[in-house]
Amino acid sequence: MKIVSDKNNLQILHEDNHIIVINKRVGDIVQGDKTGDKPLSEVVKEYIKDKYNKPGEVFLGVVHRLDRPTTGIVVFARTSKALTRLNELFANRETQKTYWAVVKNKPAEKEAKLVHYLKRNEKNNTSKAHSREVPDSKIASLDYKIIKELNNYFALEINLHTGRHHQIRAQLSAIGSPIKGDLKYGFDRSNPDGGIHLHARKLVFIHPVSREELSITAPVPDEVVWKNV
Repeated sequence: MKIVSDKNNLQILHEDNHIIVINKRVGDIVQGDKTGDKPLSEVVKEYIKDKYNKPGEVFLGVVHRLDRPTTGIVVFARTSKALTRLNELFANRETQKTYWAVVKNKPAEKEAKLVHYLKRNEKNNTSKAHSREVPDSKIASLDYKIIKELNNYFALEINLHTGRHHQIRAQLSAIGSPIKGDLKYGFDRSNPDGGIHLHARKLVFIHPVSREELSITAPVPDEVVWKNV
């Protein structure tokens, strides 16, 4: 059964006066969209309002997003000072992002660097990975390695060098290893919860105010395939 985050069951990975880091569940939407579903940003505001008994509006800044079917680390800013600095950190790629993915088809190499040119299709909200530059494409680069062979599947660890739309999904699909449950990028069937087996596992960055290095790891979802990784 799919559990949606609310103020009482939020999976909080880190919390201080300036930032709050959440382990996003499948189906949580980070920011409001045309579905009208309550976004995670509103849920976190409700949690802060309740916990700290805050009157009036709670400030919360959205720093980055994860696709709705993806799970893992999402950082929010609790002060405008933190938001400005975090926006700079993410824009300048001064963060280390590590993802885990489960795929059915074993990549040709145990570990490799993938470089593609991604072209976004706004109409159907996908990105296509091309081996060479095409008009309106952007270069996309990542490293992956196989970290575990499961029954029927392979678990990969991915380090991103660029932050493109649907980058991991499109690049893994391009090498013939679409992510489990990702119908949009060529997997043959959906997962029961509507999610995909892509998890924002680890994030390392400098705290926007204290300037200490933070290394945050998100536990994988409580699900049978993930449990074996």
